[in-house]
Amino acid sequence: MDFATLLPVILVTLGAFLLAVGAMAIGTIFSGRCLRGSCGGPEVHAPDGTPLSCATCPNRARHGK
Repeated sequence: MDFATLLPVILVTLGAFLLAVGAMAIGTIFSGRCLRGSCGGPEVHAPDGTPLSCATCPNRARHGK
């Protein structure tokens, strides 16, 4: 196979990945929830013991954290 016949397959695959990532991003934006991990999960502490928080999450107060 040469590159010219493989190019459409590569472009369709790349387009499918971009569409999937875009759909996940839109779903995250419209769900109105914080991302899980250090923002929505258990408390995370710095090496010196001070708690770290996700202050930019608009739903943090609603979830009681």
